[in-house]
Amino acid sequence: MLVVLGLTIARVMILFLTPLELYPDEAQYWLWSRTLDWGYYSKPPMIAWAIWATTAIGGDAEPWVRLSAPFWHAGTALAVFAIGRRLYGPAVGFAALALYMLMPGVQLSSAAIATDAPLLFFLSLTLAAYVGLQAADGRARILAAAGVGAALGLAFLSKYAAVYGLIGLALHAALSPDARRAWRPAGIAAALAAFAAVLTPNILWNGAHGFATVQHTASNADWGAASLFNPAELGEFLASQFLVFGPIPFAVLLVGGGMMAIRRRLTPADQLLICFTLPSIVIVAGQAFISRANANWASAGFVAGTVLAAAWLIRWRAKGWLIAAVSLQSLIAALFVTWTVSPATAEAMGVANSFKRAKGWRTMTEQILERAEREPGLTAIAVNHRFLFNAAAYYGRDAWASGRLPPLVMWVRAARPQTQAETTDPLTPALGARVLGVILEKGYRDEMLADFGTIRDRELIRVSLDRKHKRGAELFVGQPFAPRPRDPVTGLPTPP
Repeated sequence: MLVVLGLTIARVMILFLTPLELYPDEAQYWLWSRTLDWGYYSKPPMIAWAIWATTAIGGDAEPWVRLSAPFWHAGTALAVFAIGRRLYGPAVGFAALALYMLMPGVQLSSAAIATDAPLLFFLSLTLAAYVGLQAADGRARILAAAGVGAALGLAFLSKYAAVYGLIGLALHAALSPDARRAWRPAGIAAALAAFAAVLTPNILWNGAHGFATVQHTASNADWGAASLFNPAELGEFLASQFLVFGPIPFAVLLVGGGMMAIRRRLTPADQLLICFTLPSIVIVAGQAFISRANANWASAGFVAGTVLAAAWLIRWRAKGWLIAAVSLQSLIAALFVTWTVSPATAEAMGVANSFKRAKGWRTMTEQILERAEREPGLTAIAVNHRFLFNAAAYYGRDAWASGRLPPLVMWVRAARPQTQAETTDPLTPALGARVLGVILEKGYRDEMLADFGTIRDRELIRVSLDRKHKRGAELFVGQPFAPRPRDPVTGLPTPP
């Protein structure tokens, strides 16, 4: 498909043209990719595997770290086309492909490396195989069922939000007699065997590491927050879906869903896609109301939702709205490309703050390294924030590879590690004889300083992100590292 090919080539070119640095989370995924495994502290392994593959080809520069992102989405778009064509015809397939490739969330995700891209790709393969299962028979049905299981297992290796795909399968089976008839015993066995074969190594890894990834995923829900039931958070989440999914397509889903609920007239294809679209939106909206939710947490519904929005627009003969949707999303995509390639234009248009996490890390790392070079006898460079640890590890990779600097470590605030860096690279008394400490944005400043016997030679550094925003840090030399006791109940440092 020329549309997919053209946009993918353009997105790859953007990766090599943008001056934007890695987000700290991207830097963390790069760190993981240096050691291949079946799981990591906060995510399944697919993202690290992808970065390992692309950096093995071209090196560790930012474009190569991000290179797989546009290709994941290109593959998803082709699967979306296949799903739409099989369920409704080629017109819906092409409209769905265009809406997906121009979706604002996909545009953003194609310019950064994150877990949503492989998740959507493997969920699209899951849905495509499942659609094929409905019409298959005999050996073809068993192969399609195995494809569903394998693709869903790979989706779980990408992000545990793949559980929405599992919910979609169960919901469709509960609502549709035809769906239940499609699942013969041999097909169920093939799907379960393929799913288990793909996912079991990750389950074993989690078991060997105290189910760290699962616990981290659960902690993101934050149901223990002091303030529960937040209608403002719910409103903000729903509003964000217009920006992520696209203003007109998301409005079509809301209007079409309301119409279908009132009239109770759904085609079998509509029912199937609703089962894969609705769970993530409803569950994450509930999560937002109870506590909080990020805009991308409902992304698992994007694949089926795009096909459904395209099908309804064509069924309603709303050609003008379809053209408007594609045109508006093309305009948004063009603006994003402009901002990404030339961040100065984002600053001129008042949206520079949206890119602040992808700026300034290289300069801050260089300032930290320059200070470390001037300090004799350092035993460690300790930072107090995972963002800075990840960014410094990436942008200082050559310096640390040379062996001329002491190790980069994380100061651990609580009694137990809360991040990957705190787990694998903690500051310990054995490394704490003479430490260059770095406090990002005054985070837990007094608590970190109190963990050292003496503090001297404080220095403030600031990095300009744009005309209005700066990022600051405080450097100091602390010796020796003698952490105060942590509270046995809260795990936090006890008062001095």
